[in-house]
Amino acid sequence: MKLLPILATWLALPIAAQAQESVTIALDWTLNTNHIGLVVAQEKGFYSDAGLEVELLPYSDSASTAVLAAGAADYAYMTSLGFMSAKAAGADIVALWATMQRENGRLVFNASNEAITRPADLEGKIYAGFGSAWEDALISTMIQADGGTAEYDTVTMGTGAYEALASGAVDFTLEVATWEGVNGELLGREQKHFTYADYGVPDQQNGYIGTTSANLTQDPQQVKAFMTATQQGYQWAAENPDQAAELLIGAGEFQNPELVRGSMAALAEGDYIKAGPTPVGTIDKERFATMARFLFDSGVLKGPGGAALTWPGDVSGWFDQGWMAE
Repeated sequence: MKLLPILATWLALPIAAQAQESVTIALDWTLNTNHIGLVVAQEKGFYSDAGLEVELLPYSDSASTAVLAAGAADYAYMTSLGFMSAKAAGADIVALWATMQRENGRLVFNASNEAITRPADLEGKIYAGFGSAWEDALISTMIQADGGTAEYDTVTMGTGAYEALASGAVDFTLEVATWEGVNGELLGREQKHFTYADYGVPDQQNGYIGTTSANLTQDPQQVKAFMTATQQGYQWAAENPDQAAELLIGAGEFQNPELVRGSMAALAEGDYIKAGPTPVGTIDKERFATMARFLFDSGVLKGPGGAALTWPGDVSGWFDQGWMAE
């Protein structure tokens, strides 16, 4: 039997080339190493092989959780606080993934500041902050766990906090060890830090990827295809950090490529993305629930309209990793 030329060509094409389904994911911030697996999956063809054409929607004034909940994106990359805050407020979204297998945030101060040797010493000091209720809950918990009184002054400065700390204009701030921490080292800044989990704050995973409940229900095949390819991207990045850094540098506009390279090295050396035999992206249900409870009890999570919330007793329905099943 002879096939028509067009039909013969169609059948000879790889499946991915025959039908590429368009998928979008909203980013939580400007492109950085947290998003490395997404970029790798694009550049290495993992999404294409899964029959997907994936667009990374750049960070905008709207939170990625809001973009997702509004149906303006199929998926979203979200901080744990961003996801849990949106979910508690009634957003019908579901977490599918956790990038960082342990907390990579920390409280940082100048090594030359001899007045700070422990969290209790932060009492009465000046904090350069970012304007979220999470920060006060975190810092207050750390100070009180060390026997101090949670009384300190806050100046909201956003990303200007790091220059303010370096100049000595403020006493302490919070940073991501695998990004701002690496940048500080590249700049030769001598700083010390306290780890949150050492002083009463639950260790958490971070960097959630999620979708809407409707998408999870209506198109589980797409969810599985997208998340499996994403997992493949992060797995490859964790095993090939140097090459992954170069792919990210080629995909974005970075004023300091060495920061990207240093960040990827820190992620790999610290086992942030790949932790032992645990599959990349796995959400730890116990730690998920513990952090949610901490945020509820601290009054950080609010209901619709800012209403106070009480612990619901179970948040297992907030995430779904059925896509991992064989």
